Amino acid sequence: MLETSICDRIESNVRYYSREYPAIFSRGEGSFVIDDQGRAFIDFFGGAGALNYGHNHPLLKDALIEYLRDDGIVHSLDLNTEAELRFLERFERVVLQPRHLEYKVQFTGPTGTNAVEAALKLARLVTGRSLIAAFTGGFHGVSLGALAATALRGNRAAAGVQLDQVVRLPYEGFLGGGEIDFIEKMLISDESGISPPAAFLLETVQGEGGLKILSAMFVKRIVALARRIGALVIVDDVQAGCGRTGRFFSFEDFSVTPDIVCLSKSISGLGLPMALVLMKGEHDRWKPGEHNGTFRGNNLAFITAAAALGFWESSSFGEALEANIDHLESRLDQMCERFAFAGIERKGRGMFAGVDVHDGKLARQIKQDAFRLGVLLETCGATGSVLKIMAPLNIEQKTLDKGLDILEAAFSGVLSEAACAAGA
Repeated sequence: MLETSICDRIESNVRYYSREYPAIFSRGEGSFVIDDQGRAFIDFFGGAGALNYGHNHPLLKDALIEYLRDDGIVHSLDLNTEAELRFLERFERVVLQPRHLEYKVQFTGPTGTNAVEAALKLARLVTGRSLIAAFTGGFHGVSLGALAATALRGNRAAAGVQLDQVVRLPYEGFLGGGEIDFIEKMLISDESGISPPAAFLLETVQGEGGLKILSAMFVKRIVALARRIGALVIVDDVQAGCGRTGRFFSFEDFSVTPDIVCLSKSISGLGLPMALVLMKGEHDRWKPGEHNGTFRGNNLAFITAAAALGFWESSSFGEALEANIDHLESRLDQMCERFAFAGIERKGRGMFAGVDVHDGKLARQIKQDAFRLGVLLETCGATGSVLKIMAPLNIEQKTLDKGLDILEAAFSGVLSEAACAAGA
C-alpha cells in the first residue's frame, strides 16, 4: 500500500495541494475524483481550471488512446505533425471563424506562465517599449516576467529579485469607483510621470485575485485608451477561457478584440499541458526560432484539444452550459440570502463563481469541512476569503446540486458556529 510518508522524506516543502487535501487520489471520472479507499469527492476544484470538461471524458480519452495505439508522434518540438495540423484546422473552423477572429496561433511552452511570458515579450517587441500596465489583484504566473505583472503579495515574496518594468493600475472596484477615469488621466497626462506602456495585461475575471470581474464599459475604455496611446491589449484567459465564463473567450460579450490572448489550462480538454498565444496578424513580428521551447509541440494535447472542440459544435452543450450557469447563480444567491447574517456575497461570472465570506480563516474552515463531507474546492483572493467553484462545465445538474448541498452544509456549520462565538 502506498504511503504519503515518502513525500515527507523526499518531496520539497513547496508542495501545497497535497497538504490541503490529505488523501491519495487514484482515479478521476467525470465530476468525481476517487481516493485509494474508494471514497468519491465531487470536484469543484477542476485542476485549478484545467478540467473544464471533467476527468477522463470518454471522447477525449478514446481519441488519445487510439492515437497512442497507432504510434502517433508524442514529441516534435515545432515540427509539423498530423496532430498539430488537425488541431489548427479545427481551432480555426470551430473557434476563430465563427467569431470573425483572424488571430495567428503560437504554441509556447505548455503552461499559462509560458504563454504570458511570450505575450509580454511580443508586446515589447512590437511596440519598442518595456513598461507593462498590469492591475491590482492580478495573477499571471510565477516565472519572473509574469510574476512582475502579478500583484498578489504572497506570490511575489519568493522572487528573490526586484520585480520591475510594470506599472500597477487599479482594477475595477479597487478604489470604490472611478478607476477607469483615474487610469485615463494618469496615462494621458504629461505630468503623471508614467510612460506609455507596451501593453495592458488584464483578466476579465480574476481567478486567484478573488473572482473580481470587469464590466464591458471598463474593458472597452481600456481598449480605446490603448489605441490612443499606442499600446496593445493582452487578455490573460488562462483560467477564465475555454468556456469557464459561459463563452469560449471571456471577452466575447464585450464586443472587443484584444491584440493578444493567452490560453492554457483547459485548452487541451483532458488536463494535458498546452498553451497558446493568439495574436493579430500585424503583431506577428517573431523571427523564426526567436521564442522557442522544447515542449511547445505537445501532440497528445493537440489530439485531445481537437476532440474537445467538438463540444463547441454542439448546441446541446451550449444549452446545458447556460442552464448550469443559471442554476449555479441561483443556488449561490439562495445561499447568500440564507447566510445574510454573515454578510457573504456571490462573486465571479458564469461557471467561474464563488462566495466571499470576508474572512480567510472562515473560508479555509469551510473548505476543510467541505472536503471532509465530500467536495473538493479551493479558496482565492488576497486573504483567501473567497470559496471558488470550478465544477465541470458539463456537470450533471443533480451532481452540481449534491455538491452545492454539501457546500451549504459546510457553510452552515462554520458560519453558525462563528456567529455563536461572536454573540458570546
